[in-house]
Amino acid sequence: MAAISPQATFEGDVFSAPLVHTDSNLLTCMEPDYKPFIPANSLRRMTRLLKMGLTTALQSIRDSGVEAIGPIVTGTGKGSLQDTEKFIREIEQYKETALNPTPFIQSTYNSVNGLIALQVKGTAYNNTFVHRGFSFENALLDSMMLLAEGAPNTLTGALEEMTAEHFYIKSRIGFWKPTPTDSRQLYDQLSPGSIAGEGATFFVLTGTPTPNSKAVITGFRMLYKPTAAKLAEGLAEFKEGIDLVLTGRNGDSRYEHFYQQADTLFPGIPQLSFKHLSGEHDTAGAFGMWLAAQVLHTQQIPAQWFPMLKALPATINRVLLYNHFYGEQHTMIVLERV
Repeated sequence: MAAISPQATFEGDVFSAPLVHTDSNLLTCMEPDYKPFIPANSLRRMTRLLKMGLTTALQSIRDSGVEAIGPIVTGTGKGSLQDTEKFIREIEQYKETALNPTPFIQSTYNSVNGLIALQVKGTAYNNTFVHRGFSFENALLDSMMLLAEGAPNTLTGALEEMTAEHFYIKSRIGFWKPTPTDSRQLYDQLSPGSIAGEGATFFVLTGTPTPNSKAVITGFRMLYKPTAAKLAEGLAEFKEGIDLVLTGRNGDSRYEHFYQQADTLFPGIPQLSFKHLSGEHDTAGAFGMWLAAQVLHTQQIPAQWFPMLKALPATINRVLLYNHFYGEQHTMIVLERV
């Protein structure tokens, strides 16, 4: 697996990497040097999201030890906003004449998948899901079905970017906090809205464990606009043997009651939240899954990222990841130690 995020997750040791924080209500990605992954002549023509997605995918394939990649399945809520905005601006600028088609081609949701397939010579199934807060989770579900049908492996990921224009538009409709908020105090300052984020996260999934496996997914459920009773029922289904609950709590007072419901269902079990690391976006759940797998594989938690951390169990064998997107799309994923 591999992740490019606002934290130092792509290169180096995450346990010594300092916590990156912001008071501008926007966490932007720490981008690596792309030259080892992408030829210089291609690099010049690619936008941020294309670079981040392709590089993360290639790094996760290298990390997996898999020689030939099978189906490529991704999820994104917005796709390449930079290219979309550029194309729309040019429509107005050139009065719908003499338009450069490249921004349109690269702004399509599946442009990253196409680039990955070209780079790794992948000719298998290739699909992108664009389902708001279920985008990554639908990609994950599709991948699990492909593995059940006999695919040798899948490259499964999620990607999201934030631009200044999109940040402004979403701030106008109440997605972000109205006043500058220090991301380190995100959970202490409950008010409407959260902080924006972005990122690219990829996993190579197999049906059976390999020497390079980091964790195993043993439970998975998606609920759309559940009632309080349905949510409690869904969470209770995964209550057995959980050592750690990782939540997508994001400081938004309008939806805090969902996470408080999870608190009451798991008394005495340590809980951590990850949105002060990644920010809020459609596919933030993919970063949460990367973090859960990292914790299970290393049996450590980056203490500098979680100053609120208290006592933890000596061994962490089972993690429940619970996340929702603005109270509508709710996801529960159980990961276990290999």
